[in-house]
Amino acid sequence: MRSLAPKYIDTGKAQVIYKHFAFLGQESTWAAEASECASEQGRFCEYANYVYARQAGQNRGQFAKNNLKMFASQLGGLDLNAFNACFDGGKYSARVQEETNQGKQRGVRATPTFFINGQFLEGLPPEAQFAALIDSLFKK
Repeated sequence: MRSLAPKYIDTGKAQVIYKHFAFLGQESTWAAEASECASEQGRFCEYANYVYARQAGQNRGQFAKNNLKMFASQLGGLDLNAFNACFDGGKYSARVQEETNQGKQRGVRATPTFFINGQFLEGLPPEAQFAALIDSLFKK
Protein backbone atom coordinates (compact mmCIF):
# COMPACT_ATOMS: atom_id res chain seq x y z
CA MET A 1 0.00 0.00 0.00
CA ARG A 2 2.78 2.45 0.85
CA SER A 3 4.38 2.09 -2.57
CA LEU A 4 1.03 2.68 -4.31
CA ALA A 5 0.11 5.70 -2.21
CA PRO A 6 2.00 8.33 -4.24
CA LYS A 7 0.28 7.35 -7.48
CA TYR A 8 -3.24 6.77 -6.19
CA ILE A 9 -3.90 8.06 -2.69
CA ASP A 10 -1.70 11.16 -2.66
CA THR A 11 -3.13 12.26 -6.03
CA GLY A 12 -6.72 11.76 -4.90
CA LYS A 13 -7.43 9.00 -7.43
CA ALA A 14 -8.13 6.52 -4.65
CA GLN A 15 -9.10 6.68 -1.01
CA VAL A 16 -8.40 4.14 1.71
CA ILE A 17 -11.00 3.74 4.42
CA TYR A 18 -9.74 1.48 7.15
CA LYS A 19 -12.20 -0.73 9.02
CA HIS A 20 -11.22 -2.99 11.89
CA PHE A 21 -11.77 -6.71 11.67
CA ALA A 22 -10.75 -7.95 15.10
CA PHE A 23 -11.54 -11.63 14.72
CA LEU A 24 -8.60 -13.31 16.45
CA GLY A 25 -9.74 -12.88 20.03
CA GLN A 26 -9.41 -10.33 22.78
CA GLU A 27 -5.88 -9.25 21.92
CA SER A 28 -6.82 -8.30 18.38
CA THR A 29 -9.71 -6.28 19.78
CA TRP A 30 -7.40 -4.47 22.21
CA ALA A 31 -4.88 -3.77 19.45
CA ALA A 32 -7.62 -2.28 17.28
CA GLU A 33 -8.86 -0.11 20.14
CA ALA A 34 -5.33 1.07 20.93
CA SER A 35 -4.77 2.03 17.29
CA GLU A 36 -7.86 4.24 17.42
CA CYS A 37 -6.51 5.94 20.54
CA ALA A 38 -3.28 6.64 18.64
CA SER A 39 -5.41 7.91 15.75
CA GLU A 40 -6.83 10.61 18.00
CA GLN A 41 -3.31 12.04 17.97
CA GLY A 42 -2.80 11.60 14.23
CA ARG A 43 -0.63 8.50 14.63
CA PHE A 44 -2.88 5.65 13.47
CA CYS A 45 -0.62 4.34 10.70
CA GLU A 46 2.59 4.62 12.70
CA TYR A 47 1.06 2.85 15.70
CA ALA A 48 -0.66 0.15 13.65
CA ASN A 49 2.57 -0.56 11.76
CA TYR A 50 4.54 -0.64 15.01
CA VAL A 51 2.10 -3.15 16.52
CA TYR A 52 1.94 -5.24 13.34
CA ALA A 53 5.73 -5.57 13.29
CA ARG A 54 5.63 -7.04 16.81
CA GLN A 55 3.24 -9.92 16.22
CA ALA A 56 4.13 -13.13 18.01
CA GLY A 57 1.19 -15.44 17.33
CA GLN A 58 -2.44 -15.26 18.24
CA ASN A 59 -3.44 -14.46 21.82
CA ARG A 60 -0.07 -15.25 23.38
CA GLY A 61 0.12 -12.07 25.41
CA GLN A 62 2.02 -9.94 22.91
CA PHE A 63 -0.96 -7.60 22.55
CA ALA A 64 -1.97 -7.56 26.20
CA LYS A 65 -3.08 -4.14 27.37
CA ASN A 66 0.20 -3.35 29.16
CA ASN A 67 2.21 -4.22 26.07
CA LEU A 68 0.03 -2.05 23.84
CA LYS A 69 0.62 0.84 26.24
CA MET A 70 4.35 0.12 26.20
CA PHE A 71 4.30 0.18 22.38
CA ALA A 72 2.71 3.65 22.53
CA SER A 73 5.52 4.75 24.79
CA GLN A 74 8.20 3.22 22.57
CA LEU A 75 6.73 4.75 19.43
CA GLY A 76 7.20 8.18 20.91
CA GLY A 77 5.42 11.39 20.10
CA LEU A 78 2.16 10.41 21.78
CA ASP A 79 0.60 12.07 24.79
CA LEU A 80 0.63 8.93 26.92
CA ASN A 81 -1.84 10.26 29.49
CA ALA A 82 -4.40 10.89 26.76
CA PHE A 83 -3.62 7.56 25.06
CA ASN A 84 -3.98 5.60 28.31
CA ALA A 85 -7.18 7.38 29.30
CA CYS A 86 -8.68 6.61 25.90
CA PHE A 87 -7.54 2.99 25.95
CA ASP A 88 -8.39 2.24 29.60
CA GLY A 89 -11.79 3.84 29.16
CA GLY A 90 -12.69 1.53 26.26
CA LYS A 91 -13.61 4.54 24.16
CA TYR A 92 -13.49 2.59 20.88
CA SER A 93 -14.63 -0.86 21.99
CA ALA A 94 -18.12 -0.46 20.51
CA ARG A 95 -16.72 0.89 17.23
CA VAL A 96 -14.28 -2.00 16.85
CA GLN A 97 -17.04 -4.52 17.57
CA GLU A 98 -19.42 -2.81 15.13
CA GLU A 99 -16.83 -2.74 12.33
CA THR A 100 -15.96 -6.39 12.96
CA ASN A 101 -19.64 -7.35 12.77
CA GLN A 102 -20.04 -5.35 9.54
CA GLY A 103 -17.06 -7.19 8.06
CA LYS A 104 -18.59 -10.56 8.93
CA GLN A 105 -21.88 -9.50 7.32
CA ARG A 106 -19.98 -8.56 4.14
CA GLY A 107 -18.20 -11.93 3.98
CA VAL A 108 -14.81 -10.88 5.33
CA ARG A 109 -12.90 -13.88 6.65
CA ALA A 110 -9.32 -12.64 6.81
CA THR A 111 -7.11 -9.59 6.81
CA PRO A 112 -6.34 -7.78 4.76
CA THR A 113 -9.53 -7.70 2.73
CA PHE A 114 -10.33 -4.89 0.33
CA PHE A 115 -13.51 -3.65 -1.29
CA ILE A 116 -12.50 -1.71 -4.36
CA ASN A 117 -15.60 -0.07 -5.82
CA GLY A 118 -17.55 -2.92 -4.26
CA GLN A 119 -15.25 -5.59 -5.68
CA PHE A 120 -14.18 -8.06 -2.97
CA LEU A 121 -10.45 -8.81 -2.76
CA GLU A 122 -9.12 -11.04 0.00
CA GLY A 123 -5.42 -10.89 0.75
CA LEU A 124 -2.76 -8.55 -0.51
CA PRO A 125 -1.89 -9.18 -4.16
CA PRO A 126 1.52 -8.29 -5.59
CA GLU A 127 1.95 -4.56 -6.16
CA ALA A 128 1.69 -4.75 -9.95
CA GLN A 129 -1.53 -6.78 -9.78
CA PHE A 130 -3.04 -4.40 -7.24
CA ALA A 131 -2.11 -1.38 -9.40
CA ALA A 132 -3.59 -3.06 -12.48
CA LEU A 133 -6.86 -3.66 -10.64
CA ILE A 134 -7.07 -0.02 -9.56
CA ASP A 135 -6.15 1.18 -13.07
CA SER A 136 -8.87 -1.02 -14.59
CA LEU A 137 -11.48 0.81 -12.54
CA PHE A 138 -10.50 4.13 -14.09
CA LYS A 139 -11.21 2.76 -17.57
CA LYS A 140 -14.84 2.04 -16.77
